[in-house]
Amino acid sequence: MVNKKAKLTTFGKIWRIALCILVPLGGGFLISLFTRDAMSQFGDFNQPPLAPPAWLFPVAWTILYVLMGVASYLIYLSGAKKKAKMPQARVALIVYGIQLVLNFIWMPLFFTANLYWVAFAVLALMWILEIVLLVMTFKISRAAFWCLLPYLVWTTFAGYLNVGIAVLN
Repeated sequence: MVNKKAKLTTFGKIWRIALCILVPLGGGFLISLFTRDAMSQFGDFNQPPLAPPAWLFPVAWTILYVLMGVASYLIYLSGAKKKAKMPQARVALIVYGIQLVLNFIWMPLFFTANLYWVAFAVLALMWILEIVLLVMTFKISRAAFWCLLPYLVWTTFAGYLNVGIAVLN
């Protein structure tokens, strides 16, 4: 017979990881509803070299949001398992939350409001927080660090595209 406490613990873990993944995915989905028409105009922009096709963005962001959610769960789990890491994990999750809010703010600024330079300023702040988060995460959970690294790479590329479109349009 399976221990009831073990069942709750397993359920609790599944619920927490699902919530951690659903927060960035859900936020990204909601923002995409507001910017859907504007995103369809992406092909109309004068674009810098290396600009990918518009269909790649939702695919890339879905993968990145899942990785970000997994990373936030791993940070949480590391803090919950080791009391010494709890304060670091808490601060890392706060930084994660702030940069996630900036991520959600960037899309409407860029695609709906066409405030390319303001969007770039938000992206630059987000990028700095991502580096801070990576440094913190490296000390807390290497697996979370590796989950977040593609996000920094993509955000760097997004910065290049943001500036290129701002200059060319």
